[in-house]
Amino acid sequence: MGGDIKGTQMLTDICTCEVSLTDHSALEAWNGVVHAVLSHGQAAPVHLGALLERAPDFAMGPAISGLSALMLARRELVASAEAANTAAKEALAAGGATEREQLWCTALDAWLAGDPQRSVVCMETALRLNPADTISMKLSHGIRFILGDNHGMLQSVQAVIGAHGADHPLHGYAMGCLAFALEETGQYDAAERAGLSGLNYAVDDAWGLHAVAHVYDMTHRTQQGITLISENESAWDHCNNFRFHVWWHKALLHLDQRDYDAVFDLYDRKIRHEKTDDYRDFSNASALLMRLELEGVPVGDRWIELANLAETRLSDGCLAFADLHYMLALVGDHRPDAAATMIARVAQDAQGSGTVAEVMADPGLAASKGLAAFGEAQYATAFANLKAAQPHYQAMGGSHAQRDIFARITIEAGIRAGKLDDAARLLDQRIAQRAGIADSFAASRRDTIATARAAQAKIAAE
Repeated sequence: MGGDIKGTQMLTDICTCEVSLTDHSALEAWNGVVHAVLSHGQAAPVHLGALLERAPDFAMGPAISGLSALMLARRELVASAEAANTAAKEALAAGGATEREQLWCTALDAWLAGDPQRSVVCMETALRLNPADTISMKLSHGIRFILGDNHGMLQSVQAVIGAHGADHPLHGYAMGCLAFALEETGQYDAAERAGLSGLNYAVDDAWGLHAVAHVYDMTHRTQQGITLISENESAWDHCNNFRFHVWWHKALLHLDQRDYDAVFDLYDRKIRHEKTDDYRDFSNASALLMRLELEGVPVGDRWIELANLAETRLSDGCLAFADLHYMLALVGDHRPDAAATMIARVAQDAQGSGTVAEVMADPGLAASKGLAAFGEAQYATAFANLKAAQPHYQAMGGSHAQRDIFARITIEAGIRAGKLDDAARLLDQRIAQRAGIADSFAASRRDTIATARAAQAKIAAE
């Protein structure tokens, strides 16, 4: 229990923060929302619906609804976020909101105005009010992830992890966020320890489990990763579509082992069993198929479904990361006209202002041009554009594992264009990022470059 608003004793939520709620059933619904968001659970909409019904004047309800809509990066959901923003402002006008609740509403308003960095500032201001505020930490973490701010993610979590001791009810989820931030900044041993420790406190922490899966991918410990995922289904089988992403990680590990039958089985039965148009599900699928294509493995007619969906997203423009994965499908299914339309739209978006426009301009435009050229076997053009984009891939957001498909295509384009020294340097950079360990892709491309250099030397000697 805590302070007093309008003469009513305030309640405290599972994050140990005071809330303006006065109804214990509404508090239970809000705590359900918090837990479901932290665990990526399917029940989040159910709890949110109950919260909005029981406490329509609780501003954090519409605020989290609107922020969640924006995180889905779909043009048609902007209207939903705007409606939530209106509802949040009406709730604030009713009076009684805490400072934390006001900050959340400001965060939504800022993102709708094209300034997600200000949304992060709002969340972290809330964290200064109470560093044990796990859900504000999680949202800051998530927005920074979308923005590609891996070092900011780590600094943000490290600043509050001391307030999330083992006695905090959400300690395990905080450790999962710490694990992922450590992994994305290359601190693999510490990430593994944090993620596995967190699972001891939150057995349904899919984010922490997936952070450790990232570690095993980046350090070429494929069998450990497969075993981790297989033996900890309780950590992710309750999830919303995030469970498809965990299956994707398992498929990557099998791909590294060149077990293509297992990869296709996971793709058909798990990753793409539900053919959603959520950009995160789409990116799982398109990146996996393109990895297979680069290894010379036929993927059958699987591109058609993805390319059809990609064509419905040509004018979306919410997130460069999503657009580039749509482009993968257009390239994979050989649709140059649609790819040209996508490039023209990215170029137009790049002329705007704000964060989205900045990323569309760099690396989005060069990367989209490079991918389209790669699909047309114009490898010199592809490599020139992709190499120009490569230093800025981080800005598009996502994880190292997700962006790795663009690194692979860049290297492959360089090899096919005969730019062997440049391709070798990029390959060495990729290996260095992965703890200095060559996975199967790196090993095979090293061999390819060596063979090509030998052939060049032989020709020069004749």
